[in-house]
Amino acid sequence: MEQLFEDTCMQCSKIITQAYSTSFSLGIKSLDKKFHLPIYAIYGFVRCADEIVDTFHNHDKRKLLADFRQQTYEAIDQKLSLNPVLHAFQCVVNRYGIDKAYIEAFLKSMEMDLEPHAYDRELYNEYIYGSAEVVGLMCLKVFCEGDREMFSRLEKPARSLGAAFQKVNFLRDMKSDYDERGRVYFPKVDYMQFCNQCKAEIEQDIMQDFNSAYVGIMALPRSARMGVYLAYVYYLKLFRKIQGLPATHILNERVRVPDNTKLALLLSSYVKYRFNAI
Repeated sequence: MEQLFEDTCMQCSKIITQAYSTSFSLGIKSLDKKFHLPIYAIYGFVRCADEIVDTFHNHDKRKLLADFRQQTYEAIDQKLSLNPVLHAFQCVVNRYGIDKAYIEAFLKSMEMDLEPHAYDRELYNEYIYGSAEVVGLMCLKVFCEGDREMFSRLEKPARSLGAAFQKVNFLRDMKSDYDERGRVYFPKVDYMQFCNQCKAEIEQDIMQDFNSAYVGIMALPRSARMGVYLAYVYYLKLFRKIQGLPATHILNERVRVPDNTKLALLLSSYVKYRFNAI
């Protein structure tokens, strides 16, 4: 019966992932089947913490997040939680040896979102590490399946990929982050004075992250490469679309990649994969 409970909890995280992100769901489906549920479990955990700080405005967010942190560590230590998302997550943490330092860095970044910050470069880098890079490292732990040499070799590219995704999200969501939450993540950027030059400097930094990440993706085990590559090309497509727009557009409208384009990216990526081009 314990296995039934675990399987059910994993399915809960899968439902959350599919409800919140079509792009990541497509990427996960493109991984080897053995990785599907572990990555769903990581995404489900991340999504729940993110919801606390971004959505539940009529509740005590600080208390909710503190309770979530405590319940997370209790689940990991006891190897059990009646919260389906936390139970699924602790299974993955314990099974793949995910470092608690990654979890703490992530929760610290979520805590930073509870109040407005004027981000300098150091705080910006700390936030991105905790909110995105460590998520990439958690996933890499799963993909490496205990191979420490591989993990060490791919650690930097995995961090770069997480950073690229997060920075693209910051650009894409700049309007809603400012209007709804009073946030501007980019260091020393005044939302009211955001211009094409500021945007170009940010984009140059993001492109460096994408280039670093690509090298790592090509070195991933074949069982993980297709799914991670698909997420990469989706975000690169979104980034290129943002690059082609003026700063004023970013301040007025959220940029999206249509579903039919996502499917086209999936098909082209699959063809490359089948012919060993990736």
